[in-house]
Order: sequence, then structure tokens, then C-alpha cells
Amino acid sequence: MTQDAASGRMLKNRHIAMIALGGVIGAGLFVGSSSAIAVAGPAVLLAYALCGGLIMVVMRMLGEMVMQQPGLGSFVEYIRQGYGSRAGFVAGWMYWFFWVVAMGSEAIAGGLLLQDWVALPTWLLAVGIILVLMAINLRSVDVFGECEFWLSLLKVASIILFVVMGVLFVGHMFGPGISVRANYFGHGGIAPHGVTALLAVIPTIMFSMIGSEVATVAAAESANPRMGVARVTRSIGVRITVFYLTSIMLLLAIVPWTDVTAGKSPFVAAMTVMGVPGAATIMRIVVFSAILSCLNSSLYITSRILAELARSGNATALMARHSAQGAPHSALIASTLAGLVVAFCSILSPNVIFSFLLNCSGGVILLVYLLIAVTYLVMKRRQDTPDGSWQAYLSIGGICVVFVAMLLDPTERMTAVASLLNAVFFVCLYDGWQMLARRRDRASAARTEQGYP
Repeated sequence: MTQDAASGRMLKNRHIAMIALGGVIGAGLFVGSSSAIAVAGPAVLLAYALCGGLIMVVMRMLGEMVMQQPGLGSFVEYIRQGYGSRAGFVAGWMYWFFWVVAMGSEAIAGGLLLQDWVALPTWLLAVGIILVLMAINLRSVDVFGECEFWLSLLKVASIILFVVMGVLFVGHMFGPGISVRANYFGHGGIAPHGVTALLAVIPTIMFSMIGSEVATVAAAESANPRMGVARVTRSIGVRITVFYLTSIMLLLAIVPWTDVTAGKSPFVAAMTVMGVPGAATIMRIVVFSAILSCLNSSLYITSRILAELARSGNATALMARHSAQGAPHSALIASTLAGLVVAFCSILSPNVIFSFLLNCSGGVILLVYLLIAVTYLVMKRRQDTPDGSWQAYLSIGGICVVFVAMLLDPTERMTAVASLLNAVFFVCLYDGWQMLARRRDRASAARTEQGYP
């Protein structure tokens, strides 16, 4: 940090703001929202509001903890401070694992999308994308921030432009007239498949909206971490409202939910109805930029979390080494290799190994959020300031509801079970790591007693 500060290689406020936006807006909105709309109909708006509220509360708790104890590091260190070394180890490794799997899957998605323009094998394109972004991350943190700024700006600008055009179209300022009331109520009503369908889409929506916490990690490499996190936590509610609820609301107003096909971008359907020329090509470029942004953030977050784990003694000390430019190059290379392994698993064994990895990572981020809420409660009790504890209880209740919904849904049940088992695995891994550490300490003490250096 000192070296980066001296050389000016730090994230600026605009970088932090766009990293936060980029964490929220991704392919989950541009494409993944189609699955939720197809299952729940117009009632999906309520599910988005509930999930957005949960994330907003988690971010508020994170922001409050950082404001009270600035400079500890990422949220993993706050979990470690509040709930012990075991919780920090489990949270850090689960979070790293989640983003490594995301990196591999996004790389393949980017390769498939790029194949429409470049006639090369998918695996080669995926490897090329990851290596290019790794080179960017190896430079310095400000280079990463600048790259992420422009990728996120493209996504934000696309959403703003869509919202403006959608409002004008719905207001009959251009294009053929449509009946918003008919699109909302004329195809089975607001909740055509009932409350059960609403609960079923909550996990999908929740996972698509995850990512804002990346900004709290990035803020640690800014000139003023406390102020950076404060800005993120204050604006998260507005971001979710504007970029998710407004977009989905307009999509449902322009296109009947029955015309939305799961797996295909509803934005393309809406833009086609509005008569936007080249809608499919435009959206393909936007989705590709979203994939690049996710990959860029994945490389950044996995390297920082792995380096932080190494500094805390929860990973090999090699991962804590930094290059002359300030980037944790060993952790970055290790995370890149892990992401490439996941990417190749999706090609060589998509239905067995890759499916298993997806199931194991699917719900771990919710468990990390659960640890954040519990840590917040612990810190509140230590400070004897119960004000605000409702946020933690609300988050814990909301996360439990999401897991219950996953267990009740046959398509998500395996993900919930595998994620819980994944947490158990990392708890056992911590105990094994501690056992090895004690053996190393005893061996080192024995060598010292025998007069060896």
C-alpha cells in the first residue's frame, strides 16, 4: 500500500464507484433475468425488490463495520476480527472459490460469444481472454481500475439508454402503441404461477445481484478507504432500484412476460419491439463487455483475497508476494490457473465435474453474507450498542428464507446441499491447516533447540 501510494498507483473515487456498479450489473441482468421472468411473470419485480433489500442491508452492515474500524482489509478480516480465525479462514476460502468458479464459467461464456466473430476453438478463446486480463491485473491496481471503469461505464450507459428509450416508448413518444396494462395483467395476472414460483426464482435473482461487496475490497487500495466504502454503502440502494427494478419494470411493460424465453436476453426482445436496428448485435457487445468486466473483477478479487489469506497465515506465504508494480503476482497467477482449470472442466466434463463445482459454489456467497451478519451482531454486543441489530437479524432471516426456497425447489436443492457441504469441507480444511502449522512450529522449535538455524 505504501509503495502504491508513493507511486500514485491507487484506485480513485470514480474507480470505486464504477467497480461497485460493475459488481451489480452483469450478464445476470442482461440474460439471466429471462429465466426469472419466464418462471414468475410480473411478480418477479417483488422478488427483485426483496433480494435488493437484502443486499442493501448487508452492504450497510459492512459499511458500518468499516467506518468503525477502517483499514483492516477486506470484509474477510472483519469476519476474522469479529468471529475468530476459523470463520475468517472459511469465509475467505469460500469467497475465493466462488469467484474462481465464476471466472471459469464466464471465460467459457466469453469464448462462446467471441466465436461468433473469431473462428477459433472456444477453449483457446477462453484462455486468451483470461491471459489478456491477467496481464492487465499484473500491471498495477490503477490500470485494473481504469479498465474496469470503462467496462462498467459501457454497461451503465447501456442501461441508462435503454431506460430512457423504454420510458419514451411506453409513453407513446415513438414506435407503435402498446398497452402496458395488458402486458402486466393480460397474461395470467401479476403472479400467474403463484407464490411458489416467486420463491423459486429468488436464488437465481440473488446470485445475479451479488457483487457489490467487491467494492469494499477495492476501497482498501484507495487513498481514503473509509470514505470509499461510505460512498458505496450510501448509493447501493439507488443503484439496485434504478438499474434492476426500473429495467425489469420497463421490460415487462414493453414485452409480455409470456414472450420472454429463458436463456435469451429479454433486452433484445424489448429492443426489437421498439424497432431498434441491430438490437441483437448491440446486446451481444454489451453482454461481452459484462463478461469481460466480471472476469476482470474475478481476477482482482481472487488475487487480493488469496494474498490476504496468506498474510493471515491461512495460505502459503508465497501468495503474499507482490510485484514491483504492487500487484500480488503469485496470488494472481495461482487464481488464474485455478480459473483455467474450471474452464477446461466445463469443456471436458460439463455434466459431472463442472456441474459439481457450480453446485458447490452456488450458495456459498449466501453463507459468506450470513457470516457478515453474525460478525456484525458480535461487534454490536462487544460495543454494547444494540442499535441497528435489526439489520443483522433481517439478513439472517432473509438468507434462511433463500436456502429454504432452494431446498424446496428440485432444481436448486442440490446446489443448497452441496454449498452447505462445501462449508463443512472448509471447516475441516481449517482444522487440517492448523494441525500442519502446529507440526511446523514444533519442528522449528526442535531445530532451534538442536542449534540449527
